[in-house]
Amino acid sequence: MLKVSLISDTHTKHHLCEKDLPGGDILIHAGDFMSTGYEVREAEEFFQWFDSIDNYDTKILIAGNHDRLMENDPTKMLGLLTGYKTIEYLQDEEVVLYYDGPNGDYPEDNIRIYGSPWQPEFYNWAFNLIRNSEELKAKWDAIPNNTDILITHGPPFGYQDIPGGHSIRVGCDLLRYRVDEIKPKIHVFGHIHGSWGHYYNGHTHFFNASVLDERYLYTHSPFNFEWDNITNEIKWL
Repeated sequence: MLKVSLISDTHTKHHLCEKDLPGGDILIHAGDFMSTGYEVREAEEFFQWFDSIDNYDTKILIAGNHDRLMENDPTKMLGLLTGYKTIEYLQDEEVVLYYDGPNGDYPEDNIRIYGSPWQPEFYNWAFNLIRNSEELKAKWDAIPNNTDILITHGPPFGYQDIPGGHSIRVGCDLLRYRVDEIKPKIHVFGHIHGSWGHYYNGHTHFFNASVLDERYLYTHSPFNFEWDNITNEIKWL
């Protein structure tokens, strides 16, 4: 069993969840670590904090719609990230965690993680693409079929995607189609603060890991659980 923690949408308030991160094998942040998204200082302070967490073996980060500089000035921001050796930043990329032993005898134990920041157009924020467009479909088509953990900033349609005080679902239809097709074991996202929570459909564990509510108060705890990556069973910590 692997110990996993999931957070998202910290919006410069990342220190508030520090006490609720017990340590383990994998820590994932699903985007929106910045507030305005224009100030390098916001990103640097977050990178320093995320890098300083020393009780997880692997720490993975994607960007969200508030993290404008990650899209507007990627050369500068990715250059900054090279100084933080413990952070795996994914932007339409995969990382594989190798648990197959020294001889590679158990490849089924390896964990393939894919991260992407895009979402259907949401005001004039970052990583926006027109809803149901070919450009957005191409982003989701690029997700490998054998992905075990999928990280996106926004939710797929129908899962943890209802804003607080509303009844309409705002998740991405094209992402839902791709998730239904490839059936990752875990899909973690954020973006819709009012839909924090977990749902399991028999194939995939869906986690909206937004730790702030819609008033940007630290209301929702990080998800901490033990995960059997073969059976896909989880045990809450």
